[in-house]
Amino acid sequence: MTADVNKETLGFQTEAKQLLHLMIHSLYSNQEIFLRELISNASDAIDKLRFAALADDKLLEGQGDYRIQVDVDKDANTISISDNGIGMNRDEVIENLGTIAKSGTAAFLESLTGDQKKDSQLIGQFGVGFYSAFIVADRVEVHTRKAGEEAGQGVLWESHGESEFSIEERPREERGTSITLHLKKGCEEFAEDYRVRSVIRKYSDHISVPVMMVKPPAPTPEGEEAPETTEVEYEAVNAATALWTRGRSDISDEEYKEFYKHVSHDFEDPLTWSHNKVEGKLEYTSLLYIPRRAPFEMWNREMVRGLKLYVQRTFIMDDAEQFLPLYLRFVKGVVDSNDLPLNVSREILQQDASVDSMRSALTKRVLDMLGKLAKAGGEDYATFWKEFGQVLKEGPAEDFANKEKIAGLLRFSTTHADKEDQDQSLADYVSRMQENQDKIYYVVAENFNTARNSPHLEVFRKKGVEVLLLSDRVDDWLMNHLQEFEGKQFQDVARGSLDLAPESEDEKAEQEKLAKESEALVERLGKILEDKVTEVRATGRLTESPACLVVGDHDMGAQMRRIMEAAGQPVPESKPILEINPGHPLVTMLDQEPDEDRFADLANILFDQANLAEGGQLEDPAGYVSRLNKLLLQLSRD
Repeated sequence: MTADVNKETLGFQTEAKQLLHLMIHSLYSNQEIFLRELISNASDAIDKLRFAALADDKLLEGQGDYRIQVDVDKDANTISISDNGIGMNRDEVIENLGTIAKSGTAAFLESLTGDQKKDSQLIGQFGVGFYSAFIVADRVEVHTRKAGEEAGQGVLWESHGESEFSIEERPREERGTSITLHLKKGCEEFAEDYRVRSVIRKYSDHISVPVMMVKPPAPTPEGEEAPETTEVEYEAVNAATALWTRGRSDISDEEYKEFYKHVSHDFEDPLTWSHNKVEGKLEYTSLLYIPRRAPFEMWNREMVRGLKLYVQRTFIMDDAEQFLPLYLRFVKGVVDSNDLPLNVSREILQQDASVDSMRSALTKRVLDMLGKLAKAGGEDYATFWKEFGQVLKEGPAEDFANKEKIAGLLRFSTTHADKEDQDQSLADYVSRMQENQDKIYYVVAENFNTARNSPHLEVFRKKGVEVLLLSDRVDDWLMNHLQEFEGKQFQDVARGSLDLAPESEDEKAEQEKLAKESEALVERLGKILEDKVTEVRATGRLTESPACLVVGDHDMGAQMRRIMEAAGQPVPESKPILEINPGHPLVTMLDQEPDEDRFADLANILFDQANLAEGGQLEDPAGYVSRLNKLLLQLSRD
């Protein structure tokens, strides 16, 4: 506590201190965005009061004209942004201005590189809001009072943007918040009226609340003295019309992009957007955006998500998640309905039939946006897929009605290109299928290299049959729900019996001969490995490897099993099938081994190597190493 018992000095949360430091040093090249962020926050505060006043109009305190006011003082070198929105009490000031209550903060801070240009993009991706004030100010004061509370309950927050801030009681007659920035040396331009007006028109023209500034005096005719006046008159600097209510032809691309940055608090332009007005049985307007970058909390399924909801132009809530499915949680934007009641709640949204209809239509609209983006070619869809592809792969399990449409948007690595980039569509695959091929083949592995080098691919490469190389954690789950595309069934090459027909009668006869000659070896291996496998059998799927493991037709895939085990989930008991390549020299040598103990060691080594080749983990690594060392010593003596 300081000498003034009413004033308390507190320290910033560690993450807040780091973020402040990074912004001050990384965003210096785009200083003017602080004004966009602070005006956007002021607009949000007014929207929240509008909504709260629907239930309790006493919060308006007899004053219902909403406004944001920007004042500059060139002599004092300050700029102030004031609003008559919801305001904050003491606890909310500490929570909102002293901490960053945002999931993904730790991951965000860990990802920073020290490269100012790259870090600037990351900070924009994370969203900074109020903290952007310290880009141009070396001292910031926030004077606020929560709507509905007594004038004496105002709060003054002050900080130099370093390690701590002070907070004290300070009476405030008006509800809402005023932020005063004491500008740094070199930032004097933001105390200039014309400069601030130009920034507001550039970034905040779309905000539906008027942004007011002092009206410049009218020019005095030549030869006349300027009239003396002490009355200060304010005028709106922005258009103050909700952007989504305007016609598409009246809105420029730049205005659409700036509105996106307002609703998303992102610094980068969106990849694409769709503005649509629906009239008829349901009446609503939607403006939906696809971001360029994924937020840090993307993989937190509890992340705050959803569209800004308005009813008859009145703001209702920031994150109405009921209008889009979870796999489209990256979409930003606004939906404005004429049919929902003004007192709508989350519970009502979950039960309202019109919301279900809107959800279905908005989902199809997003998928159509993505379809157009993919069809256009270029780098935009590749950028989208890199950021959001794994999220979209959740779609077929969640949204059966749009499964085929989602499948058309998916991208994969395949043996056609044999590279890690996921840039091949299922339509591309089908167009390259061989004449008698009736299935889409895929292999699932822990990573791309394991998939590409899987022994299960050997016969497919030999015959020139393309295989999808799947290595994302969601892939096995995806394929269990996707099942087919354009009438073609999906087939895991590591599951069940291989259905590739021999190319000729001679090849078929050779396979049958090898299988017949290996019957004794198969039986012998089966006895040794009976605790580890359900079956041992000869196969024609291998050309270079001695053996591989195969999952039964109705058993859980190896990748899904590993994911569930890592998550502590119960996994049904099952054992793989060991398939051997009778023509491989190691298998031939094994068949000729007379020593049963040595045969058992070799059999276990063969099984363990097949397990490792598919990315599995050994139950007894030390036992594997011991057998291998023993074999190597024996071979060195022979």
